[in-house]
Amino acid sequence: MSGAANPVRGECSLRVDGCDLVLRPSFAALVAAEGELGPLFALVERAAEGRLGLGELVALFWHCLRELPEGMTRERLGEALIELGLAKLTPVLRVLLGQILAGR
Repeated sequence: MSGAANPVRGECSLRVDGCDLVLRPSFAALVAAEGELGPLFALVERAAEGRLGLGELVALFWHCLRELPEGMTRERLGEALIELGLAKLTPVLRVLLGQILAGR
């Protein structure tokens, strides 16, 4: 994976399976996520109410990956996120949701 996350571009990073994954909520990524998960505002509302499902979290992270590490599948990403635990995922999710609301 090349390059560190650039917060000015709305990016954030997460260490998974020994790789630093960079998540970037680009227009294309958010359109793909919305196509799968439904309206983004509803997603943000569910997250704020504590009703965001694990599958939704994995889908959002998957679509926002700036680059896909070799051998990484969506299933493996989900398993790795579970291994990390919600305490480590929440700050990253907060950044992504903040970018969605801020419109960067």
